[in-house]
Amino acid sequence: MEHETAAAVKRDFLTHYLAALAYRTQKALRGAPPSFANFRAKRGVRTPRELVYHITNVLGYARTFFVGGEWHPERLSSFDAEVLRLHDLLASLRDHFQSGSRPAGITYEQLLQGPLSDTMTHIGQLALLRRLHDCPVPPENFIYTKISPDNLGPDQPEPASPDKIWKEPHD
Repeated sequence: MEHETAAAVKRDFLTHYLAALAYRTQKALRGAPPSFANFRAKRGVRTPRELVYHITNVLGYARTFFVGGEWHPERLSSFDAEVLRLHDLLASLRDHFQSGSRPAGITYEQLLQGPLSDTMTHIGQLALLRRLHDCPVPPENFIYTKISPDNLGPDQPEPASPDKIWKEPHD
């Protein structure tokens, strides 16, 4: 029983982490101009659209530990469609966690240190690309963010604790 309780705590923690990924994704995308999706900072650097597609690949890979098989998604027709698919994958992973499923062949910790942490890294890259595209993401204190494991979709809440005084950084 103790082992099952520990697994449930891990699943709850990972579910909250998925919700943080959903929020951070939308934080990085909220208010971006349409030109952001195809912004290329430099040759060899992924565009935001390519990054979202890559994040989808990473999350789809994570999902294979629950459903088996391989994940090779087609590229979708729009940036918005790619973003929606990313959020759908987050919700699918949440559903596997909440069902009590265990990932095959790896631990919850490996799922966190591998694909889920990789996802957070790439979301940070989206935020950095916003700055390079001259439309930086306003800062906030994420401790007070209204993150909910029930909401893994693109409709995320506004910042709960945005910085009241924010100035653009100086060159």
